[in-house]
Amino acid sequence: MTHKKIVAVFFGGRSPEHDVSIVTALQVMSALDTSLYEVLPVYLAREGTWWTGEGLRNRGFFIPSNADLREVCQVSLDITSVGQPRLIAHSWSLFKRASEFPFDVAIPAFHGLVGEDGQIQGAFEVAGVPYTGMRTLAASVLMDKVMTKRILASTDIPLLDYREIVRPEEGLLVTPDELAPVVGELTGPWCVKPCHLGSSIGVARVTTLQELSDVLPEIFRFDSAAILEPFVENMVEYNISISRASGSLMTSALEQPKRTEELLDFKEKYLSGGGKKTGDKMGSKTSGRPSEGMLSLTRELNPTLPGDGEANIRRWAETAFQHVNGQGAPRIDFIGNAAMGEIWLNEVNPCPGSFGYFLWEAMRQPVLFSDLLDQLIQEASNLAVRGKLPADPTPNDARLFPRR
Repeated sequence: MTHKKIVAVFFGGRSPEHDVSIVTALQVMSALDTSLYEVLPVYLAREGTWWTGEGLRNRGFFIPSNADLREVCQVSLDITSVGQPRLIAHSWSLFKRASEFPFDVAIPAFHGLVGEDGQIQGAFEVAGVPYTGMRTLAASVLMDKVMTKRILASTDIPLLDYREIVRPEEGLLVTPDELAPVVGELTGPWCVKPCHLGSSIGVARVTTLQELSDVLPEIFRFDSAAILEPFVENMVEYNISISRASGSLMTSALEQPKRTEELLDFKEKYLSGGGKKTGDKMGSKTSGRPSEGMLSLTRELNPTLPGDGEANIRRWAETAFQHVNGQGAPRIDFIGNAAMGEIWLNEVNPCPGSFGYFLWEAMRQPVLFSDLLDQLIQEASNLAVRGKLPADPTPNDARLFPRR
């Protein structure tokens, strides 16, 4: 009998994007091919505790009135890096059926801080856990919008000018007089947003230094820095995913989100549209299953762009991905001025909402969500093998103490 890989799906976390992560993880767990994998859900609660249990696979568990702690067990990651990765149950847990939960590979389904930004990836590296997605350094760099610009500045990718505004050591207020030398000659109107968050949280359009001063405290509640850029008039967005988990570098279908507001904020991005749709089943493989939120956002897939627009976006996406030695299937977002025909790279999402599966399923040769996850899991296993160190990584010539 073929051994099924145990896939631990990690989600939640201490992030403003905690709830979006739950939605993504539920979709991932539903799409995993049960003929190949056993699913182990691992939920990181808002206060920092870790839990596992079958109840975490049900959306209703995350509604407080429905949560049943008898269905879950509090756990910690074993970081000894010996043998198969595992979670260790807390001795006082109500869940007595197991003291440990071994698994083969981790799928981090986090968005934002403490998860998508390299922190959980670093823990997996210490514990010797094979995991999907960006490695620690790339995840950390790409979740920092300022650092992303600095890293990509040496490429031919077009980038908007910017200013970084750091949260004060005390308080959250930065006065217009204090902002003036930071902003310098970068003329308004501007777009300001958190430096390390996604999901369009905290994005605002401002036209004066006073307006900028007024919106910064809300951003600084969730992030240590803000990024300020020129506001792009006649704005149009283009998003594309990229991966080499299949063995060759591939870019997905292109999407053009449609908007009703000047800026696409969190509510419009995740709560627009409505209704649910169940995906088609193809044997043990399934297509994605859009529900509310980003999956029902009105969008145009595979839009026709003027001139070399699409070719440039694909080329720039490949350049950005290769420049950071990318893994996984990040989504790269571009913005443009529709009237002028100019396009700039906006940001890179190491772990996009819903893993951007709809972009892969909309390709001319579709890659189903289940198949995308298969590819990411295989890539994780391959990377773990290639990166594995000897049992004693100290070379003979560097050993100062005898070995037993």
